[in-house]
Amino acid sequence: MTSETVQSLAIIVVNYGSSALLEANLVPLSSALPGVTTVVVDNRTDDAERARVHALADRHGWLDAYPDTNLGFGSGVNLGAARAPDATHLLILNPDATIAPAAVLALLGRSRSAPGALYGPRILRPDGGTWFAGSDLHLDDGRLRNPARRGNARTEPWLTGACLLIDRGLWDAVGGFDDDYFLYWEDVDLSHRVLAAGGRLELCDDVVAVHDEGGTHDGGSRGRRRSDTYYRYVIRNRLLFAAKHLGDEEQRAWRRNDRRVAWEVLLQGGRRQFLRSPGVLLVGWRAVREGRRRAADFGSVKNP
Repeated sequence: MTSETVQSLAIIVVNYGSSALLEANLVPLSSALPGVTTVVVDNRTDDAERARVHALADRHGWLDAYPDTNLGFGSGVNLGAARAPDATHLLILNPDATIAPAAVLALLGRSRSAPGALYGPRILRPDGGTWFAGSDLHLDDGRLRNPARRGNARTEPWLTGACLLIDRGLWDAVGGFDDDYFLYWEDVDLSHRVLAAGGRLELCDDVVAVHDEGGTHDGGSRGRRRSDTYYRYVIRNRLLFAAKHLGDEEQRAWRRNDRRVAWEVLLQGGRRQFLRSPGVLLVGWRAVREGRRRAADFGSVKNP
């Protein structure tokens, strides 16, 4: 792959209090890919963190953007993509994710050969276990499940935003991420709109990245209490997605399951959390109510 080809790529990373991860993960990657544009969007936490990000960007030649508030993930990526208008391809990468330069070039090569698709690697945990190898959205009840549990259900695939590569033509055609999600489900939404626009989702099983879940604020692995932020937006945004993309009958079916699905989301943090942090149940219930209100804002959710 020529240096001109590599220069067509921009790596977009949204930071939120994770400058140590940028130094550990992004510095080696960007240094190993000279000519690639690296863009860091620093969602504001405090002055000290901003200064650390600014110093890293200056030292390593990154483009940077400093919104006055926390824009969330999707809006942060959108801002980063706008900072690199000449890039023909975008690699979206979490601060707590690592990917080898050769794997980046493999994704880029496939996208250049067959544009019009979202490309994602197989993602492992640091212990070598699988963190993501494809997932299905079940259209009948709004659950996100492993493809092995597909059966005869109506499903639609989606790719995680932890590591994605997309060509600029497709990015512009679908309008990037939807700003309404703030955190979580924005990748499900993007995947859905790519498919609706006639694009493809390509999970590259032979290309590997590693995601150290819990390195940022989402709270760690399964069985360990997750953050209230995680619970709130995962539960809330499921109903927001339904309001944006589904018909009335499907929305009613999702709403009939909203408390059950919320309980399943809370259980990802284990049962012990309910003894140690009983307020987590209230977080879940509030998230359901907020999701219903947000969905109602679009005027298409009716009482079941």
